[in-house]
Amino acid sequence: MKNFIKSYYFIALLASLVSACSSKNQAATITDEKKSDAAGTPVTITHPQHGNITDAVELNAVSSFLLKTYVKANAIGYLQLANVELGKFVTKGEELFVIKTKESQSLGNTINSIDSSLHFNGIIHIKSPGTGYITQLNYRSGDYVQDGEQLATITDTRSFVFLLDLPYELKPYLNNNRSLQLKLPDGTYLNGTVDAALPTVDAVSQTQSYIIHVNTNKQIPENLIAKVSLAKQTKINTTSLPKEAVLSNEVQSEFWIMKLIDSTTAIKVAVKKGLETNSSVEIISPTLQPSDKILLTGNYGLPDTAKVTIINN
Repeated sequence: MKNFIKSYYFIALLASLVSACSSKNQAATITDEKKSDAAGTPVTITHPQHGNITDAVELNAVSSFLLKTYVKANAIGYLQLANVELGKFVTKGEELFVIKTKESQSLGNTINSIDSSLHFNGIIHIKSPGTGYITQLNYRSGDYVQDGEQLATITDTRSFVFLLDLPYELKPYLNNNRSLQLKLPDGTYLNGTVDAALPTVDAVSQTQSYIIHVNTNKQIPENLIAKVSLAKQTKINTTSLPKEAVLSNEVQSEFWIMKLIDSTTAIKVAVKKGLETNSSVEIISPTLQPSDKILLTGNYGLPDTAKVTIINN
């Protein structure tokens, strides 16, 4: 009987300890939840910006030499000298090739032995018809060439341009974008002026090429792709917010922002948006002040009145 009583008291004591620990854990959990609610959702804030906002589209422009000069043989014979190499810069009138005619190769020594006063050597000097870079070279010293064969190709540096691939539906916006800025892959910028359009449209992409003249002494290779920003619409002296600050419903029929009314409370404010760019949204109404604090991150899913904690200012 005594053992039974001892066991009973032991079990009761153990149950009491377990209950006390459970009560303490529940109390701690409730306290943590209250602290979390009191602290609020961590957020970052931004401020409305007043200024100009531009809706622009980014297009590609490819570097090109519109004029290419071809160096051709003017006699049948052998290339005695080829003073050229790919990529070499040549000027107009510079000697590029020397051709020894077929007749002089076989009969020259015989004729000179008969009459040395004739000075028959059959040497023809071919000079550069233009200024530019050698971009194609078809023969080398010692090769046999026919009359009229193409020996080399020279790109005329004065004909260097960028060709803008413009979708035909964007053609009305070109009148306000005659002066453009081109961004090269290395991060440098060039100022360009839009000139005439080529009289063809690509059958697949429905784009038309426009000539852009650039004023630069920099050596730019052909077929380099530059980025061009074409402005479609510009709003002057308007209010805008980053796109992350503007929220919407699933069908994007309603838009709102979360605005701080004190240091810890944010309310839902319906807005009417206007022009939209890749990073900003124009706010038409209501009127926002530069000092207003708008939630930038942590704003998704918050109720109309929410407790928040600012983690940066």
